[in-house]
Amino acid sequence: MSQPPAALAYRVDNCTIGRTMAILGERWTLVVAREVFNGVRRFDDMRVRTAIPRQVLTDRLRLLVEHDILRRVPYQEPGQRQRFEYRLTAKGLDLYPVLVAIADWGNRYLADPEGPPIEFGHRDCGAVVHARMECDHGHTLDDPRDVLPRPGPGARRNLDAATG
Repeated sequence: MSQPPAALAYRVDNCTIGRTMAILGERWTLVVAREVFNGVRRFDDMRVRTAIPRQVLTDRLRLLVEHDILRRVPYQEPGQRQRFEYRLTAKGLDLYPVLVAIADWGNRYLADPEGPPIEFGHRDCGAVVHARMECDHGHTLDDPRDVLPRPGPGARRNLDAATG
């Protein structure tokens, strides 16, 4: 008889992956972030480039501002009413490695035969940038099988779970 996964002994109500996906997990949210990372900061420009429905884009921008990933900066064209641009906060900039990792995966498995539509380049040397896993001791992990999930300091035991 096999042992149940150790993860069953812990609750998931405070899972940071679940909390993150509650913010970023909707289809259009990272597309909006991608646009801002690419320098597209104005609502109308985002709408034209992405074809996101107006209300969906409004909702996604509001969510990202609410969670301090983007901030609204007012601007006004001559003769027009005041509008807002959306700029990344420090918390938003911390999503860059996530975007690079998603692009790496997509470029590997979903790109057209002629290659990926976007690459990320190192500003200093021009080399292509990739997401990498690294432990706190500086070891680069090339094989995902070398990574083991384990309870962190905020893990809560599941009192109902059979621990074997």
